[in-house]
Amino acid sequence: MRRLRHHNIVRLYEVLATRTKIFFVMEYAKGGELFTRVAKGRLREDPARSYFQQLISAVGYCHQRGVFHRDLKPENLLLDENGNLKVSDFGLSAISDQIRSDGLLHTLCGTPAYVAPEILAKKGYDGRKIDIWSCGIILYVLTAGYLPFNDPNLMVMYKKIYKGDFRCPRWMSPDLRRILGRLLDTNPETRITVSEIMNDPWFSRGFKGPVSLPDKEFFSGLKGDSEKSPLSLNAFDIISFSSGFDLRGLFEEDTGGWWRVASEEDAEKVLERVKKVAEVVRFEVRKKGFALFLEGENGVEIGVEIFRLTDNMVVVEVSRMGGDGWKYEEFCRKRLKPALVDGPQNEEVAAASPEHADVGAGHSTMDQVPGS
Repeated sequence: MRRLRHHNIVRLYEVLATRTKIFFVMEYAKGGELFTRVAKGRLREDPARSYFQQLISAVGYCHQRGVFHRDLKPENLLLDENGNLKVSDFGLSAISDQIRSDGLLHTLCGTPAYVAPEILAKKGYDGRKIDIWSCGIILYVLTAGYLPFNDPNLMVMYKKIYKGDFRCPRWMSPDLRRILGRLLDTNPETRITVSEIMNDPWFSRGFKGPVSLPDKEFFSGLKGDSEKSPLSLNAFDIISFSSGFDLRGLFEEDTGGWWRVASEEDAEKVLERVKKVAEVVRFEVRKKGFALFLEGENGVEIGVEIFRLTDNMVVVEVSRMGGDGWKYEEFCRKRLKPALVDGPQNEEVAAASPEHADVGAGHSTMDQVPGS
C-alpha cells in the first residue's frame, strides 16, 4: 500500500509498532462499504458506471505499479464522505516480484463467487486478468443486484464459473451486456484489458480519464513539515521499497512505471537538477516541498519525490502518473536517469540544448552509465 497513491485507493499513512502490536494508520472512509449500498437494491446504470470507472482507474494504476489485488469485491470497496470509491483490503494482494519464471502467479486465493475460472483450473494465472474478472462480477452485482454465478452447492457454482454460465437481466442495456460479456470472458487471453475498457463506449460515457496524481493528490502523502526537510523513511518504508526484503533493490530498481535511485547529494540540489533537465525538454514543472510534478506533451505526467534515508543520503523516487509510456521511458532513460545516476558530471549531457531535446530521438546516454 505504500507504493500506491491514488484518489480511489485507501491511503496508508504510517506504520507504528510496539512489542506486541503493529498499528496501521490509514485513510478513514466515512461512507462504509459499497456492499451496503448494493444490499439495498441494484443501482441504475449511471451511478453504477461512475463507481465502475473509479474502480477501473484504481485497478489500472495498481497494475501499472506491479500490484495485483486478487480479492476485489463490494465488501472491499469503501466510500468516502463525498461518495468517492476507495479500494481497500490488500491482504491477498501480490506484487510483480512474486511472478514465477513462467510469467504467472500460482497462489490459489480469492472469494469463491468472485474467483476467475483460470484459478479454478489450478494453473498459473495473470494477476491483471483475474482482477478484471472480479471487476466484471462487481459491475454485474451493481447493475443486477445479485451475483452472476451463485449456487448453495460450491462445486456447482464453480462449474458455472468455469463454463461462464450466466445471463444478463432484461433491464440491462445492450452496451452494458456487451462489456459484461467481455469482462466475464472465461478465456483470459481474449478477456478485455484495462486500456480496452477505457475505450469502450459504455464505460467512456462521462469519463474524464484515469485519475492520476497531480498536485494535491500526488503531494498529499507528504507528512510533517515537508517544506523544510524531506520526508524520512522508517523501517517499514524501506521494506516496502525492497524486492523480497533484499535491500539492495532499494538503491536502484526499475519496475517499468516507477524507479528509485539513491544519492549522497543535498536534496535541494537533486530537485534543481531534475527541474533543469525537465525544463530543457519543455516540461511544465510544479514544486511543493521536496516533490516535483512534471507535465509534458502527449499527456506525460511524472512525479518525483525525495525521501531522507540517512543524514547523508536521500532516495529519489520517480513515478509515471499518466500519459504516453514510451515518451516517459525515453525521457527517463536518456535524460533523467543519467542526471541522477551520474550526478553533476553528466548534467551537461542530460540537459542538452533545446534543439536536441527530443527525448524520442538521438543516441541514448544510458549506454555510458555503468550498471544500467
